[in-house]
Formats: sequence, structure tokens, C-alpha cells
Amino acid sequence: MTAPAAVRQGTGPKEPRRAAKSGARRAEILQRATECFDRLGYANTTLDDIARAVGIKREGIYYYFRNRAQILLEIIEPQSLELVDGIDAIAGDTTLGPRDKFRAAIRNHLVRFDRYCLEMTVSLRDGRFDGEPEVRDTMVRIWKEYEAHWARLIAEGQDRGDFRRIGDPKMLAFAVLGACNWLARWYDPRKPVTIDELIESYTELLSSGLFE
Repeated sequence: MTAPAAVRQGTGPKEPRRAAKSGARRAEILQRATECFDRLGYANTTLDDIARAVGIKREGIYYYFRNRAQILLEIIEPQSLELVDGIDAIAGDTTLGPRDKFRAAIRNHLVRFDRYCLEMTVSLRDGRFDGEPEVRDTMVRIWKEYEAHWARLIAEGQDRGDFRRIGDPKMLAFAVLGACNWLARWYDPRKPVTIDELIESYTELLSSGLFE
């Protein structure tokens, strides 16, 4: 009897299991690397540190990632892109006025700390990434796009008379983002203050000086 083609070609049941195992190992490396970057800082974390945290040899890391910079980028880029996608959707929602868009944009930013606190902390606390041009160039492009969305949102509110003209929209956007990003320095998800409470507090605080 002739063996099935999938078995003859080595694509039988073992292949999905190998892929699942490889995916799980890759995810574990990213998780342990995130924890190392958070605890030690990116600049002070070596591939040996990550390998020890995973429980494998340093050489094993290279099977999944080219270098430390690729690991970092795969940790922080997805959350940053989601921030951009989120505020882009808010900006395009014609059912929302400027004030509601502002509140939704605050929520879009802070809610990331609920599920992805370590990733957000690594991204925002070590945001310059000097010496890693691939990471820096990618993140600068994403953050500039995100900042531009915020500036346009504030400019729209000013043009419609919903926001006070207390400064340049880009400058005000930087002020709002600076306050939101500071969570990376002090927020601890294990403490009793919830993200929803912080969203309400930040929205009231930041809108009190901006709304007419």
C-alpha cells in the first residue's frame, strides 16, 4: 500500500506540532525578554540574560531572532501600531465630536497598559534606542504619525470652538502624551488603582484646561 502523500512528504501530524512548539518557544523568548528589558533596561540586557531567563543557551536565541534589536522591535512595535490604528479610527468617526474624540483617544492610549503594561513600559521608558537604528527609525516613524493624529484632533477642537486656543496643537499634543506616557515610570498593575480609574482621572485632568 502506498503511503499518503502528506506522510511521504513529511507534512503529516508532526508538522503542526513542531510549528506550535516553535511558536510557543518564540513567544516565551519575547515574554522573558520583555521582563528582562523592564527589569534591567534595554541597554543593560544581553542575549545571555534572555537565554538564561528562558532556560536555553544563547545560540538557541538565534534560531528565532537575528539579534537583540529584532527582539525589541517585535515587543514594542505591535502596541505602537495599535495606538495609531486606534486613534485613526477615532479621528474618522463622524459620530463623535472633538470632546468625545479626546476622551476616546485618552482611553485608546491608557487602556494599553491594562493588558500590555510591560510592553508599553519598555517602549516608553527606553524610547530613544540610541545605537539601534533599525528600532529607532521604525519607532520614530510610528510615533510621529501618532503625534500628528493627536495634533489634528486638538486643532479640530480649536477650529470648532470646543477647545480653548491656549497653544499650538502640536505643543498641546506633546503635553497630553507626556502625561499619558509617564505611566510607564510609575504604574504598577498589581496595585488597586485600575486603568479605568486612571482613564477617568486623566481625562478630567487633561480636559479641564483644554475644553471651553
